[in-house]
Parts: sequence; C-alpha cells; structure tokens
Amino acid sequence: MPTPLYDLLRSLAGRDLLRLDMPGHHGLPLPYDLPWPAELDCTENGLSGDLFGDGRDAIAEAEELWAERFGFDSCLFLTGGSTQGVHAGLALLAGAGGHAALDRGGHRSAFNALALLDLAPRYLPRPWLEKEGVAGPIHPGQVEKLLDDRPEIKTVCITSPTYYGLLSDIPAIAAVCHAHGAKLMVDGAHGAHLPFLGYTGYSAADAVVMSAHKTLPAPGQTALLFANGSSLDDLRQVGSVYGSSSPSYVMMAALDLARDYMEGEGAARYRETAARVSALREKYPALREVPGLALDPARLTLLCGDGFALADRLREKGCLPELADAGHAVFICTCADGAEQFARLDGLLAAEDFSNPAQCPPPPELPPAALTPRQALFAPRETVPLASSEGRIAAEQIAPYPPGVPVVAPGEVITKKTLAYLREIGYNRKLVSVIRP
Repeated sequence: MPTPLYDLLRSLAGRDLLRLDMPGHHGLPLPYDLPWPAELDCTENGLSGDLFGDGRDAIAEAEELWAERFGFDSCLFLTGGSTQGVHAGLALLAGAGGHAALDRGGHRSAFNALALLDLAPRYLPRPWLEKEGVAGPIHPGQVEKLLDDRPEIKTVCITSPTYYGLLSDIPAIAAVCHAHGAKLMVDGAHGAHLPFLGYTGYSAADAVVMSAHKTLPAPGQTALLFANGSSLDDLRQVGSVYGSSSPSYVMMAALDLARDYMEGEGAARYRETAARVSALREKYPALREVPGLALDPARLTLLCGDGFALADRLREKGCLPELADAGHAVFICTCADGAEQFARLDGLLAAEDFSNPAQCPPPPELPPAALTPRQALFAPRETVPLASSEGRIAAEQIAPYPPGVPVVAPGEVITKKTLAYLREIGYNRKLVSVIRP
C-alpha cells in the first residue's frame, strides 16, 4: 500500500543538507524530523507549508488514504492527541455560544471544550448495568427524547467505545440526530482499531476523533479527526486553532505507516488478538457481548472482588493493566500481543480468585449546576478537603472509577448525596478544587 508522506520524508532525509535551522538536533538522531518546507524550500517535492496549509500535498494524500479506508469525506492528522480532536470537532460542529448534548461519561476534554466554546450542556445519562457494575451504552431513544424536549440542541457528542469497551449504536443515534437537524460527534479515542476488525458504525457520524496511539502501533499523541460533510480545509481551519503550528513530521509519518501496516499484517494480528480475548472472556468472569450489549472485541474487562488489589498483585509480577477500579481490571489487548503474551496473562489470572465479584453501586443523580462550564473554568479557585466541601461549587471534574462518569462536573454543586456516594465506593481523594467565594 502507498505511504506518501513517509516515502517523501525518507527521500528528503537522504539529501546532503547542512541543517542550520529548526529542530535544534539538525537531523541527529532523527533524520525524518525535518524543518518546515517553507524553510527547506521543497514544496516542489510534495509538501505544502504545513499541516494546516492549503492545497493537496503528501500530508493530504496520507490523510485521504485514512479517510477512504474508514469511510469518511475527510481526515486530519492530529499530533495533540484526541484532546485536540475533541476540541476541534466540537468547534467544527457546534461553533460557539450554542447548545450541545454531551455524554455524561465523556472525557474531560469534552467538558473543557464546553467551556472554551461557551456551550450550554444538556447531559445524556447512561443506564447502569447492575450485573456488570458499569455504565451501559447510550440508547437512541434517550437521544430522541432529549432532542424532542430541547430542539435548540443541534450537536450531540457521545463516547464509543467506553474505557470498559462498551459500544453505543452509532448509526441509530446518528439517524435520530439527523432527523432532528442535529449533528453527531463521536469520541472514539479507544476505537481506532475497530474499522480494521470490520466495524463500520463510525462512518454514520458527522465527526469522529480516534487516538491512534491508544490501540494501534503508533506513538503517543498521534490521533485522527474524521468528518463527513466537511472538507479537509474545514478540518485544517479548526485544527489550527487547537494544535501546534509546528506539528511533528515524525508523528505524522508514523500515522502513514500505521495505516499501511494495519491494511495487512496488523489487521490479521488483531483478528487473532480478538479470538484470544474471546477465549479469556469465557474462562474468567468478564464483560461479554450479549444481546443489546456490544463490546470492543479486543478489550478485556474482568469482573473481580477488588480490582485495585488485583492490579497491584499483577504489577508486582510485571503485568500492567490499563485500569483498575473497585470491581474491574481492564486490559487493552492489541495487535502487538501474541500467543506468548496471552499465555503469560492467562497463567497470572489462573492464580487469582474471581469467585466474588464486587457489586458496584450506580452514581447518584446529577447535582445542580450553579455556573456554566465557561464560568467555572475561568473563575478563581481554591483547594479544600473533599470531606468538608458540601455546598461548594466544583472547579474540576470529580470522576472516580467506577463508573468513570463525572459525579460532579465543573460548575456543579457538591451535595451531601455526592459525598455519601464517594464514601460508599471508597473514593480516596482527600482534596478537591472549588470556586473561591
């Protein structure tokens, strides 16, 4: 498969150049970390001024290959992680000063985007799955009810998959949004591998952000913003607001190479990984795909009596889970893991007792909002003991695991029920940031 950006950088790195410009390492030991073409004067070789410039160049060609592969009109390479993509995507779809429906279980970057864009939020709660002890997928009916009740909302932002690997029905939710004249953005930060396993649901959305570095063989902070109904120039415009004016060629070339690898060997290895994860799900108590509950086939979420203790024991033996909470341990399994790694994990889990999974309580009702997200972000703040914070206005998210859903969002009041719930789940944070009176 073609790798237009990587091939061009390799060619340019082979030139006999006396580099007296940026970056300061001057090609040693990173020959592909080149200066911007405006300084290198190599636009005739296929590079325009920068990632956010005009025209079709090697970067755009590499982005187009991603867009075509995932079924979108356009794709923008991101070197600021999915955080950059969430901010740019919401700016693209929602603009500033309007209304948005936000997944209550969204990443903190989405809550920060509300503040930066001065969007008035309406939250989409997730149903609590008592047996599994996690927040479930967002139902299209919930979205429809909210849009019926709040016709001013023209942007909906959800997370799929969740950290635990649960998928929402994106095509059905997108259909509801479009029927109401609204657009759907999906934070798919943990799902960049799914299209290589045959999943096509993302392409129904208007914008999707994915972290390549989370589940693909790509370096940290590499991510992708996809869109339907928006051009590459549209993505470049909003991306330039939230990204560096000097994005790394090395990171962008890594995205070019990651797609090429995943087109062949990577996808085949991922299918093997999914099969091995399925076998472990059958052997140990785990989140499993059942009617009405779709899961990331490569995410292993174990149900256990004390996830924190299990994770500590595994770390002592050299095994690093991605996440632990009171009743779960989560493992991100990728195409980098083969038979040897899975055999080692199986051996470690076989020595554990999974007979008494913990019963994780659902989060309390949403607390009242006293300030808008924007007011809360820029208000003076102070740090106080959590135990004595009742009645104070939160200046940050309080989002323990489980459920990974903000119990309190910035601008909301910390209530007696909030503190009681945090005590019940053993939340051990001592201090919290609140708005100064």
